[in-house]
Amino acid sequence: MSVLVHVATALPDAARQPVLRRAAADAGARIAFLQGAEPTLVRVLDELQAEGVRELRLEPISTDDLGYARSWVGRVAGHWHREQVDPPTIHFGERVITGREAPLSSSAWDAPPDHRHHLLLCRGPRCSARGSDDTYRALVMALVETGLTDQDVLMAQTGCLFPCNHGPVAVVHPEGAWYGPVLPGDAARLVREHLAADRPLDDLRLPGSTVPTEGAS
Repeated sequence: MSVLVHVATALPDAARQPVLRRAAADAGARIAFLQGAEPTLVRVLDELQAEGVRELRLEPISTDDLGYARSWVGRVAGHWHREQVDPPTIHFGERVITGREAPLSSSAWDAPPDHRHHLLLCRGPRCSARGSDDTYRALVMALVETGLTDQDVLMAQTGCLFPCNHGPVAVVHPEGAWYGPVLPGDAARLVREHLAADRPLDDLRLPGSTVPTEGAS
């Protein structure tokens, strides 16, 4: 009998664990997380193999891009498959994992990329509940419209950044400027003024937690 594994792929899924675990239980499936929560996909595969399971099916579930989900679930499952002596049959969509999937390592991921600013946006439970998903989309759109690339702004979604009362919280490095709440309507101004023109937004900065930008008043 084939065992079904729900694979939650997006970082915000870590804040939806009770819902996802109930859905997996209702479907008679195991739950695994690609990022941000436990158990990870490789841990669930380890457990199933230890239990003697010889056939399983991976089903990505996500609040994010399913193309990304299919790529990374296959890549991680392929990495696990290559490290086993006698792996079970792993069905994934219309194909079977063979171990010949793209590796986890690549020369393109050998060193931190060049960038002027590192923008962190909290996707922890409180910030997610306060709409950081909409803020994320607004920031991405503003970066595109302003013509900023990864070399200008390296953006990352994170777990809890802790000053949760001000969520959604964002941090810009190397300045160490903490902002909140950053609403979708603030995204264009944050990108245009701070990230493009190096002018921090004093009205959005959290007091006592910032380092002034060099040369800024």
